[in-house]
Order: sequence, then C-alpha cells, then structure tokens
Amino acid sequence: METAIILVFVIGYLAITLEHNLKIDKLIPALVMMAISWALISLGIDAFPQWFDSANHGLVEGYTSMGHESRMHLMEETLLHHLGKTAEILVFLLGAMTIVEIIDYFDGFSTIKTFIKTKNKKSILWIFSILAFILSAIIDNLTATIVLISILQKIVRDRDVRIWYAGIIIIAANAGGAWSPIGDVTTTMLWIGKKVSVGHLVGYLLLPSLVCMVIPSFIASFLPAFKGQLEVEDDVEDKPKSKYSSTMLYLGLGAIVFVPIFKTVTHLPPYVGMMLALGVVAVFAEVYSSSKFSLAEVNHTESDAHAHHSPVHSSLSKIELPSILFFLGILMAVAALESLGTLFGFANTLKESMPMMGTELHGEGVSDLVILLLGIGSAVIDNVPLVAASLGMFSEPMDNELWHFIAYSAGTGGSMLIIGSAAGVVAMGMEKIDFFWYLKKISWLALVGFLAGALTFFWTRTLF
Repeated sequence: METAIILVFVIGYLAITLEHNLKIDKLIPALVMMAISWALISLGIDAFPQWFDSANHGLVEGYTSMGHESRMHLMEETLLHHLGKTAEILVFLLGAMTIVEIIDYFDGFSTIKTFIKTKNKKSILWIFSILAFILSAIIDNLTATIVLISILQKIVRDRDVRIWYAGIIIIAANAGGAWSPIGDVTTTMLWIGKKVSVGHLVGYLLLPSLVCMVIPSFIASFLPAFKGQLEVEDDVEDKPKSKYSSTMLYLGLGAIVFVPIFKTVTHLPPYVGMMLALGVVAVFAEVYSSSKFSLAEVNHTESDAHAHHSPVHSSLSKIELPSILFFLGILMAVAALESLGTLFGFANTLKESMPMMGTELHGEGVSDLVILLLGIGSAVIDNVPLVAASLGMFSEPMDNELWHFIAYSAGTGGSMLIIGSAAGVVAMGMEKIDFFWYLKKISWLALVGFLAGALTFFWTRTLF
C-alpha cells in the first residue's frame, strides 16, 4: 500500500511539473493526489509497520501492537494536526493577498513609478533590481514581480529590451523573498513551522540574498542590452486614480511588516497578526472609499450592490484562490508521506549516503550538497513540496543553519529556469518570454548569483 501511495504522489508530481504541457491547472493533480493518498492510508491502515508522529518528530512507539480502532483514531488526529498547520499558512497567505489587492484597488503601486526619473538603462536596471529585492521581502516575490513588470511595461516600450529587465527582476525578487519570513511561501512555511525565527533568518540570509541579487545585476550592467538611453514616452494616463494611492501603499506595506513584530511580542501564530493587519487596512480602505463599512453581508442584493464600490469585497474577489487550493493539496499530500515515515526514512538514507560537507555545523550531519541539490532541483520542481518534504525529513532544532540554508536554496534556486519559481512563471505569462531564451540569456546569471550567495552563506553561518 505504501508503494501505491508513493506512486500516486509521483504521478501527481509529474502532472504538476508538466502543467503547461498537459494544459491542466496544477491545483487539480494536487487536490486529487491529496485525497487519494489519505484514502489509501485509511483503507490500508492495518498494513503499515510504522507511523510518524509529526508533533514529536519521531516514530510512534508500540504502533505495531495497536488495534484497528486505535490506528484509525491516530490517523484522524494526525490528519487534523496537519490540516491545522496547513490552515495557518493558508489563512496567513489569504490575509497578505487581500492587503496587496486593497493597495492595488487604490492604485497604490503607481506611486513607485514616480520614483523613476532617469532614462539611463543601467540606472533603471539597478532601480528595478533594488525595488524587486525590497518589495519582494514585504509583499512576496510573486506580487513584487507582477507589480514591477506592470510598471516596466509603462516605462520601457521596446519588448526586446523589457524582457531583459524582466529576467533580472525574477532573480532579484526571488533573492529578496528568501531572507524575509513573509517574502516567499517556502520561507513563510519554515517560519510558521517554527523552524526559523525572524532575527536569525535575517542574520543568516540577508547578506547571501543580497549577493545573489547584486552579482547578476552587476554582470548584467555590462551587457549590451543595458547600455545607452531609453526612449521614454510621457504617459498622461498613468496618474494615480485615487488621492489615497501613496497613503494606502505605505499603510498596507507597513501593516504586513508589522506581522513579524506582532508575533515576537505576543508569541501568537503569524496568521493572527496578519488578520489584525488586514482588519486595520480594511478600515482605512472602507473609510477612504466613502462606502459603508462591511466585511460581509447576509443580504445578497445589498451585498452585490456594495461589492461594486467596496474595496474589501473587490479585493477578496481578486485573490488567487487556485494558488491557495494548490498549497492545500500539495502540503496535505506531503503530510501523507510524512505520516507513513517515508520522508523520515529517505532523510536517513541521504544522511548516510551523501558526501559530508559542514558536518560539524549540522547537528545530525546533513550534507551541504543535499541542500544545494535541493536548490537546483527547485528550478525544475515546485519548491513548495520540496520544502514541505524537508520539514518531514529533517529533525534539526529551530534556527539550525540547515533550515536557513534550505530557505535560501529553495527560494533562490528557482531563478535558474523561468518555470522554476512563481515569479518566473508569472513573468513568462506577462511578457511571453520564451523558455529557451531565458535558459540562454538569464539562467547563467541566476546560477552565478545562486552559487555566490551560497558561498556567502557558508561564511555568515559561522557568525551565529
């Protein structure tokens, strides 16, 4: 039965990876493999020789002597435990996405365009690299990429030049997301999963992530595509549509940055702080839009009318629900493999078979090479399940440098292929960037940045 579950996972994983070829949204195989995996566990519960206790991160003692009812009860408890942990991540993401959409409702991101006064290609390259690095740490790398490419489309008219900028934005956004607990889904997973703390995450990864962004940008500044001046057309139509644009931008970004502070002070889960942040931003949004304050209406007629002018309703309707459902499916599918002890056994095999690097630093002797391969693998395979799997594989304590290296590798490694990160996929869609063009022109820059940042991490981890 365990073989059947692994096979379901592998087939589902392939369907996710080949999403563009199959023309099937990746949330579908994710949800299907989650449901089938747990169904097979339930049907074959008496056949499994072991059970993994995620709460205590070890195999359950005396599992083989348990009766059918006891095993079913244990499975239900485990399922509820994983659903709770997954829900924490999903609710957090829902809150963050809604705040970003509220900012966009007031056209807050147009404020950023006013910062760009130069026509020099090299200067614009650095402006967008730095903006991508900073913005992605606050509003996540996917949203930062969407925002900056939207602005880029209004500034750089020549698409052949623009796709070069888009390539650098992908690298910078992924690098910026790696060092912030709210900058990348995988880093958020590690933070909510109590594997990393904000202080140590920034301490370990800020410099490596900065190097990962600066080196490719520096090399790119010498390439022909970034030489000379841009022909910039003044766009009269691009004025902010609301007088509250800049206010909502700073309020929204400030509210998201407040979340880690709230967690540090109260020791409550991050999603609680995110809900508070959303509530505060929603209050201002409703007041500024001069509409009745309401997060939900029971009366459908009134609700439909209100939705047309309510920033909260409008923002909630634009949230990427397919992404939320994908995370639910993939995290719960990985949880099924974790519960059977499959990932735990695989991790032990890796520790024994891989050549050792940095053994004295990694408590249980996990090779640096394993994590580097995980980073390179995240360019081909979605980094969310990779990190989800690592949570079930390794049992190092909170803030062990292993977790920070995983955050760096999974976050920045995806830049090496355009399909390797959410930022890359959305840029590919917005600018119709060819896979092989990116592979030829940008991938080597991403690889150089990734390796340079990894070497920097090997130094920063000795400081803690």
